[in-house]
Amino acid sequence: MMSSITAPAYDPTTTAAAMAQKFVAGTQQQITSQTAVANATSSGLSALRSAISAFQTSLSSLTGLNSSMLAQAATFSDTTIGSATAKPTAAAGTYSLFVQQLATASQVSYNGLSDGRTPGGTLTVKLSNETTATPTASFNVDLSAASADTNKDGVLSIAEVAAAINRASGNNGLVSAGVVTIGTDTRLVLTSKNTGAANTVSLDPSLVTDATLKAGLGTRNIMTAAQDAIVLFGGKTGTPMQQSSNTFTNINGVTATFTRAQSSTENPVTLTVSSDTAGTIKNVQSFVDTYNKLKSAVDGLVYAGNASSNKAAGAFVNDSGVKALQSRLVDLVRPTGSLSLAAYGITANRDGSLALDSTRLTKQLAVNPNGLDQLIGSSSIGSPSGIAGNLNTYLNTWSNSATGQIQQRTNANTKLQSDLTKRQADLSTQYDTAYQRYLKQFTDLQALQSTMSSNLSMFDAMFGSKS
Repeated sequence: MMSSITAPAYDPTTTAAAMAQKFVAGTQQQITSQTAVANATSSGLSALRSAISAFQTSLSSLTGLNSSMLAQAATFSDTTIGSATAKPTAAAGTYSLFVQQLATASQVSYNGLSDGRTPGGTLTVKLSNETTATPTASFNVDLSAASADTNKDGVLSIAEVAAAINRASGNNGLVSAGVVTIGTDTRLVLTSKNTGAANTVSLDPSLVTDATLKAGLGTRNIMTAAQDAIVLFGGKTGTPMQQSSNTFTNINGVTATFTRAQSSTENPVTLTVSSDTAGTIKNVQSFVDTYNKLKSAVDGLVYAGNASSNKAAGAFVNDSGVKALQSRLVDLVRPTGSLSLAAYGITANRDGSLALDSTRLTKQLAVNPNGLDQLIGSSSIGSPSGIAGNLNTYLNTWSNSATGQIQQRTNANTKLQSDLTKRQADLSTQYDTAYQRYLKQFTDLQALQSTMSSNLSMFDAMFGSKS
């Protein structure tokens, strides 16, 4: 008898997995495709948000409130006296100054101290203007064994006293304490953090329990007297400007930092505030560069791709909204009117990016310096104007954290990603259910085929022709 049933030649586990995979394949392909698009959208929105934010931050620093594309410079006739900077709003002018004295920090020492002191009591550190008897600040230093005796040997060293001063909760860096040893003389040296007469350092050891330490901390030696800076406005016989810092901002828009005092035989120093062409060129170049970075980022997001060079399309290649953003950016740097960017050396390339001709800019600044600020305008939210104002106002419709398009798109995309994650979980459950169903069916079929094959072999042995 010829066998017509062959033994099963398949694995139920593998077959069930293949069948279950085929069962969910169509839906899985759809979810995978949608997830890839959603992830690309998320990355694209993040890149767009970063690009717009970087541009708006730069725009604010260049054209925001009290800012200007026109740079001003402040210089001293004698650079050994100090240095100065000017804000764009600083008025041009020349000023005569005489540096009578610089502000200094207080530094004092307490000499003849010795280690091996008994812990206990409280040391008070004071800052004050001793000329006017005006206290500025004070803090207490705990000299108890639990707090100050860090090596737990039962006695205090002067180094431990200094460390206790430095870490005192009320210090906050106001006073720095150190130990200096000269021969056999151990000294506690205290230096104020801030300059000025109001920061003279002194100690009050009246509550220190060790008599020797108390006596040693009661005698102060002034190493550097704290004093205010005094600069005479108008020359040697001018009006005194006195303050605790060596950095002066009395002239509107100008910051001057003095590094040395002048002798009585020296002439006053001249501070000149004037236009800074190099600084203005730098500002304009910064505007051009940051605009180009934003333009390049948007261009990349709507790029159509190039299969021949294996370059993928951008995340928003088919997005009309982002394409409108791309076009609008180009339009906003082409203002209508008598003034144009090209007149100031800012021209558009064929791809819409900008380029700067600094020579042309310099020539136009000499003819009409104020025209640059009128043209670029202000990105200030309160009073936007010009190109900067138009750019910032339009970009806010994208970047606003509550109502901007990026946030709205992000919210919608996040919900889509969440829905896709749930659909993927549901599909995984469907796969598992289908797999278990197919596994049982093919396992049962394999068992049935095996039984039939065995019976056929038995019948063949009993009734075959040879038998």
